Amino acid sequence: MSDSSKKSKAVPASRLGRFSRMARMGAGVATGVLAEGVRQLGQGNRPKMSDLIMTPANARRVAKQLSAMRGAAMKVGQLLSMESNDLLPKELATILAQLRDSAFTMPRVQLIDVMEASFGKQWPEQFNDFDFSPLAAASIGQVHRATTLEGDDIVLKIQYPGIKQSINSDVDNIASLLRITNLLPEHMDISKLLEDAKAQLHDEADYLIEAQYLQRFGDAFSDWKDVRVPSLFPDLTTSSVLAMSYEPGVPIEEVVDSKSLDANDIMSTLFKTLLHELFELNLMQTDGNFANFRYDLDEQAVVLLDFGAAREFSSEFVDDYRSLMVATIADDNAAIITAADRLGYEASAASKEYQALVLTIFKLVFEPFTHNGVYDFEQANLSQRLSSLGDQAYDFKLYWQTPPTDILYLHRKLGGMYLLAARLQAQVNCRQLLEPWL
Repeated sequence: MSDSSKKSKAVPASRLGRFSRMARMGAGVATGVLAEGVRQLGQGNRPKMSDLIMTPANARRVAKQLSAMRGAAMKVGQLLSMESNDLLPKELATILAQLRDSAFTMPRVQLIDVMEASFGKQWPEQFNDFDFSPLAAASIGQVHRATTLEGDDIVLKIQYPGIKQSINSDVDNIASLLRITNLLPEHMDISKLLEDAKAQLHDEADYLIEAQYLQRFGDAFSDWKDVRVPSLFPDLTTSSVLAMSYEPGVPIEEVVDSKSLDANDIMSTLFKTLLHELFELNLMQTDGNFANFRYDLDEQAVVLLDFGAAREFSSEFVDDYRSLMVATIADDNAAIITAADRLGYEASAASKEYQALVLTIFKLVFEPFTHNGVYDFEQANLSQRLSSLGDQAYDFKLYWQTPPTDILYLHRKLGGMYLLAARLQAQVNCRQLLEPWL
């Protein structure tokens, strides 16, 4: 068994321990608000409450506590912080954005407890080798390399303790924090989003469900030479431990540094994968985090990882979303508003000025697909332009609403692809890739 030192922090597994973390976070934010208010008043300023809440120090407090808690608390923060530009308040996105790539590892004693709960006290006897130093750590679990008794090179995704039991209370506590700190307008109802988040997180916390998705995606892309999915090891998989083949490759963002690789072709493959998932499978891996994609230099194939965030879409939703894309390509404003209504945006009930903003946002979101010819993601500055539009939404707080949940997950993935394409300096004819599905 191999081992190495790694920065770690115990995961609070009890409800009381997790509630204490949340209370400590709220108290820290309140103290920070008071201190900043005194400082501003001392300088003769009359600060707004949102300015007092959104200090860098308070943002660090919230991000640090949620990162230490992991689980649903961190997962909800990651979800709401994604640059989906669905008119969520900018303060909320800012304070939670630090969570996207932030997580501690759990101490060795907790790791052993999870393995013993899954395989018994003699769990090391099931492996020829087990590396106690994790390859990666995320919101719900961390990944370790191991070798089976048969000599297979595998990875084990091992869940943090107490995650399943804490989901509902974590999500409710996050909602309370958002209300107490006035980060959301009073009229903005996020109950549907939070209930859906609970259901999604319960699925993600059951690795037997993820194992089923892993097999489904493996079957769906088995004939694709440029896409690969890890193989499942069912005999070493439980609800808290997921075993799969180790897939060699480099981090996908390193492709831009290799002169021998074509980033345009690689991003074209990823966009084809996304469109196939949406329109053919009605099933999508919705986490666009760069860490979920690697590139096998020898096989020249994109490796897809982490199917815990897989989400199934109804055929009705997919058809309505297709209609929205068709209307945007046609630049038909009335059809865009109608399609947005069918998806749950209630855009037609808003003022003409707000409708104009919504139209502009949709047209920008779909710009790579409406553009004729090759789209240069690096030069387009898409994320910055979407962020700028988000700032304009402050003038329309009366119309703020929670984005339809399916849209939120879909745009989470789409936004991740746009960010990756810009990072790789890719130029892709997205319109051509979309045409077969229209």
